[in-house]
Amino acid sequence: MCRWLAYSGSPVLLHDLLYKPENSLVVQSRHSRLGVEPVNGDGFGIGWYAGREEPGIYDCISLPGTTATCGRSRRRQLPGACSRTFDPLLVRPFSRRIVIRSATVGGCGAPGSIADFLTVKRDLILAVGPDLFPDMEGSTDSEVFFYLALTFGLEEDPPEAVARAVALIEKTGRQHGVEYPIQMTVATTDGETTWAFRYSSEGMSRSLFHSNDISTLRQQYPDNPMLNDISEDARLVVSEPLGDLRGAWREVPESTCLVVSSGQEELRAFVPSAP
Repeated sequence: MCRWLAYSGSPVLLHDLLYKPENSLVVQSRHSRLGVEPVNGDGFGIGWYAGREEPGIYDCISLPGTTATCGRSRRRQLPGACSRTFDPLLVRPFSRRIVIRSATVGGCGAPGSIADFLTVKRDLILAVGPDLFPDMEGSTDSEVFFYLALTFGLEEDPPEAVARAVALIEKTGRQHGVEYPIQMTVATTDGETTWAFRYSSEGMSRSLFHSNDISTLRQQYPDNPMLNDISEDARLVVSEPLGDLRGAWREVPESTCLVVSSGQEELRAFVPSAP
């Protein structure tokens, strides 16, 4: 399962998110503490909003810090991109965010999450809206998941759309004898609000955390220079904590939708909803 983070807040150097933390994503790409696999080396992607409707996107099939074929066959070097300041919300819509990939099924694409995907793939693809089907480019389970959520109204009501997509995946999987059809920690954003989901059919989801209130942390650690450089509305959602600062991270409960907007968090129960 991939390692990823979503950041919202004041403008920030990408380098400060990817390289500076003790347990940064670059570290996690080779030595993940809480992931199923310690090495996540099958690709890397970034998405960000910077005052425009469409997000910027960076894709690469290699580990961060190496040169490889990235983003429509252009050769790019990540450290160069890291010198840029991105704002205000750094995340790629739904199944792709700042992510270090560990491939599951379907080759190099977005993170995988559907069990026995090849068994249920045809039925799920046929459920994708006809108007969206021509836009599908890859062969991964999470791309199908993404387009199912779009079919069910991701752009209008993300929590309901994801709930309906998950319900369909579970129904289809169980019709094919799959006991636990889905395992996911995923996020989506409209550039202002982030919705992050932790759920699995088995009730034993992969890890997901969100950062604590910055003002509270400043009171606890007045001499920590890193906290002085972060705005009070800054929030992070991460697969695993980026460091060991006590009190900095809260685990997102099982079967939960975390909503982050304007520096505020809200936890909602997540329950699949039949389409």
